[in-house]
Amino acid sequence: MGETARKVCPCLEALWTRMFGKSADSGDSSSKEEDGLDARTIDNPMTSTSRYTSHSFNGVSRPSHGPESGIYRALWSFEARAEDELSFNGGDLFKVINRKGEWWTAQKIDRNGRTLATGIVPYNYLASGETDDAQPWFYGKMSRVDALSHLMSPNNSEGTFLIRLSEACNGGHVLSVKVDNRAKHFKIYQTNGKFHLDPSRSFSTLQDLVEHYKTHCLAAVDCLGQACIRKEPTPQDLSHSTVDEWELPKEEFTLEHRLGVGFFAEVYRGKWKNRISVAIKILKNNEYLNQQEFHQEVQILKKLRHRHLISLFAICTSSEPFYIITEFMEKGNLLDFLRGPEGRALDQVCLVDMAAQVADGMSYLELQNSIHRDLAARNVLVGENYICKVADFGLARIIKEPFYVSENKKIPYKWCAPEAISYGRFSSKSDIWSFGILLHEIMSYGGVPYPGYQTNEVYDHVMKGYRMPQPVKCPKYIYDIMLSCWSANPDDRPSFKDLKPDLENVNRYELA
Repeated sequence: MGETARKVCPCLEALWTRMFGKSADSGDSSSKEEDGLDARTIDNPMTSTSRYTSHSFNGVSRPSHGPESGIYRALWSFEARAEDELSFNGGDLFKVINRKGEWWTAQKIDRNGRTLATGIVPYNYLASGETDDAQPWFYGKMSRVDALSHLMSPNNSEGTFLIRLSEACNGGHVLSVKVDNRAKHFKIYQTNGKFHLDPSRSFSTLQDLVEHYKTHCLAAVDCLGQACIRKEPTPQDLSHSTVDEWELPKEEFTLEHRLGVGFFAEVYRGKWKNRISVAIKILKNNEYLNQQEFHQEVQILKKLRHRHLISLFAICTSSEPFYIITEFMEKGNLLDFLRGPEGRALDQVCLVDMAAQVADGMSYLELQNSIHRDLAARNVLVGENYICKVADFGLARIIKEPFYVSENKKIPYKWCAPEAISYGRFSSKSDIWSFGILLHEIMSYGGVPYPGYQTNEVYDHVMKGYRMPQPVKCPKYIYDIMLSCWSANPDDRPSFKDLKPDLENVNRYELA
């Protein structure tokens, strides 16, 4: 398309060169790709009703920091949320002036490069026009698991494809295609500035390679179809103005319907300025709240950003009751979801994928030396395409001690590690124990832990060496992971860093 436009509109040659670039740089990539090589299928057969969730940051590769004169293209439309933000449509062109954090200052320009407006935009809505980033099929750095998650969406038909930079071969390109309800992956080699899948046929650009295989077969693939559908990202803040100023007035929020109620809080679906859907947690009784620690903890939580952690947007503490504002997840908490008809229809591969997402989020918390203290299916939220995000991380610590004393019956015995119950020793290793219980909940479709035992009986049985049996249809490999999480000695338990790849790399034929 770029070459055609150059011929039809030679006056735009300079702008087109800046937007689409020239031929790829020369180089050679001969390292092995993690998927096997070339045309070998490495993922399992999928049922037509299965859906998978993305592990990538909303499916969007962060644009590379090119030169200040670089041209960017909007991938989606965006409506301004603050006075100095820019509204724009998908396809609009930008020149980025300042790349600061997740909100960039940019000039919206026309096809001749003339400035139309200047303002602040969310970075993850833009792709660099100087590279392949602007192509709808280019997804940037992505793992095989993430590619599978994107391609297997029911909105994608046979032949749907994407090109990604592999996480396992020094950034080499990989073509991933949906074929017969499974994913096939092909390594794209680059030699002397040319791209090829087959040495007998090379191409100057990835665009040329794609266009060729849209009309020619590739191994078992008849031809490439449409580019994989991207899900529009969600900005990590209500607006750029709330990045630092996150103490907001209650008047900006509207309560809609109640989503749930607990001992300390009620949760509502609501709106910010009648425009942005949010979840509003209303603290019911502030006598249990250590307010100094609350504000200190919120400052920490606001900075924790990960694709599998719920984003904290704001708090409202000028008057009681206090509000905690977070992003809204359409399908509710994981426990209720698994017990419902949609959750019970999921196969084991999808269940393990959801567990891997939780492990991914917890691995990030572990890296940040942050402890959850109450990890359970009820504290994991589910969104579209079955994306899972850990919620309420860190909030348990800011509730005063009665939250954990047995006389109030609020300590989550069935999820707590023995050392946490006996000595109040909470750590990443106690979170690992809780993750084992969460994994049991997932593989039993929301089953109650330790069925048949009263809450006050569980601790004694666990201390005597009792462990829950393997859930029905749960693969032994997954049950072995549960048992490792329930090691009596905390030092013998795995880390979330170790668990994440273990769950992501499960042989999917074992799960069939």
